[in-house]
Amino acid sequence: MTHYTRVRFYWSTRNRYWKRRSQTARKLILEYSAPSFCRGLGHHAETIFTAAFATVGFLPTAEKVRSYSGIQWDESGHDLDRVFERDGIAYGTEIKNSLDYISADELRTKVRMCRKFGIKPLFIVRMAPKSYIEEVRQAGGFTLIFKWQLYPYGHEDLARRIRERFRIPVDCPRAIERGTVERFLKWHLKALGEQG
Repeated sequence: MTHYTRVRFYWSTRNRYWKRRSQTARKLILEYSAPSFCRGLGHHAETIFTAAFATVGFLPTAEKVRSYSGIQWDESGHDLDRVFERDGIAYGTEIKNSLDYISADELRTKVRMCRKFGIKPLFIVRMAPKSYIEEVRQAGGFTLIFKWQLYPYGHEDLARRIRERFRIPVDCPRAIERGTVERFLKWHLKALGEQG
């Protein structure tokens, strides 16, 4: 299957070398939007966040979840990336390491899945509009925003070129900063206290 990436350039009439600059930009865009690399970004985020959550006591109990506690999801072909559990509370988790937002349809489907499974929704995303955050909050869940797109360790040169050329927030950390997962831990402990 052929993958297409549509790119549109705008330039000032005072820019004499716009064709050369657009070709350089196009090559970089094709490099970071290759389908195999994009799939790798998703897997990387799942791995690095699973490790980070374990450091504060949230253990992954299921992966690629289409059924949970004997309840099957059959309304669509969707699954949840992980289920994390701590203090007897389970979180159906979707992890998105993409530059664009999760689609509204996908977000609502994942919230419905969590409701059907009787677990809380948790979205770990690079960025989300306030309306999405509020929808998840009203469903009893949490949206953890991490802002920087996370590249696998060893891709520092690519990340640097993208940051310098496009000013896109990308980085290659060895691990998720503790403060990021502690934001969710603090919310979880507060919700736990309110239940008790």
